[in-house]
Amino acid sequence: MALASNCASCHTRPGGAPYAGGVKFETPVGVIYSSNITSSIEQGIGKWTADDLRRALHEGVAADGDRLFPAFPYTSFTQMTDEDVDALYAYMRTVAADEYQPPANDFVFRLRWGMAVWNALFFEPARFQPDPKQTPEWNRGAYLVGALGHCGACHTPRSTFMAEQSDKAYQGGTLREYVTADKVRDWAAVNLTSSADGLKTWSVDDLTKYLHTGFSLRGGAWGPMNDVVGNSTSKLTLEDARAMATYIKSLPPKSPPEGERAVTPVTAEQAALGQVIYKDRCEKCHGASGRGGMFSGPPLAGNPTVQSADPDSLINAVLYGATPAHGMKLGAWETMKPYADVLSDTDIANVANYVRGSWGNAAPAVDAARVAKQR
Repeated sequence: MALASNCASCHTRPGGAPYAGGVKFETPVGVIYSSNITSSIEQGIGKWTADDLRRALHEGVAADGDRLFPAFPYTSFTQMTDEDVDALYAYMRTVAADEYQPPANDFVFRLRWGMAVWNALFFEPARFQPDPKQTPEWNRGAYLVGALGHCGACHTPRSTFMAEQSDKAYQGGTLREYVTADKVRDWAAVNLTSSADGLKTWSVDDLTKYLHTGFSLRGGAWGPMNDVVGNSTSKLTLEDARAMATYIKSLPPKSPPEGERAVTPVTAEQAALGQVIYKDRCEKCHGASGRGGMFSGPPLAGNPTVQSADPDSLINAVLYGATPAHGMKLGAWETMKPYADVLSDTDIANVANYVRGSWGNAAPAVDAARVAKQR
């Protein structure tokens, strides 16, 4: 349960003990630090009962009665079965105690009445109900993706009040990552539906391999997805990875309405300038056709990161490179080197525009100011 729920990624700070908390999150209402969930009596959840954990996961209320923030995805965990909560509780009791005390979350949104209002408006407790019209594999995947894996927490857009917009489920969202103590980097979580700017070109096999190994011929894990694959999906059974892929590939195609995409087409001049850079810096690995290759690099044609209305992840790849983590191999592909010290903001915008408007891709144009924001 802990692996499927990916507890480690959010509750283990860099260099810290497993599950001791302290991971820093930037939210619209302030900075939040994850809690210590080790078996420590003083700093962790060592005093919690199974009912306390159930209430936290199902209702968003801690053992002391304090309401939890929606940054903790109890809005997804509410679907967990009682049996799975009990199994998770039994495991967490075995986690070594660590006395680390994460920084306090001191801002006005912490007020209990505020969260009570938020829950009344945006939260509906409910256990997962299998769909009798679907296969056991599909239902298993729906449970892993929607309840345990809480994929929608990153891949669904949120409102100003941090509520997932259910009518836009899995259409892609935004993740904010602290790369230093005071520097935040934005990432675009891709559209998981089978739309043209999502996973249209991916098969169930492609997605299964990606989730289970971090690599498929359609793309490899990098950036924040390294933690998801490395700490969670790669540690599940192959059958569970396939169940997740089966469910995700069943999601109907959905893209943000044109009015919300702020579409600015790539101009011929931008594409021409970017093509020169692409031939010099990118073509060797990604190919003149943008299709990549088994022994060279991932395809850019039809790539959801390339086609996303939000270009931040693509910009990050060019600026900082793409490096696999957790000892996983991206097939035979080499780590992509960074170009932050080689290309200007205008250069990166131009090459991004070239790949976003070539080989059937049709994503909005990027300007140098957007690249500068990501530096």
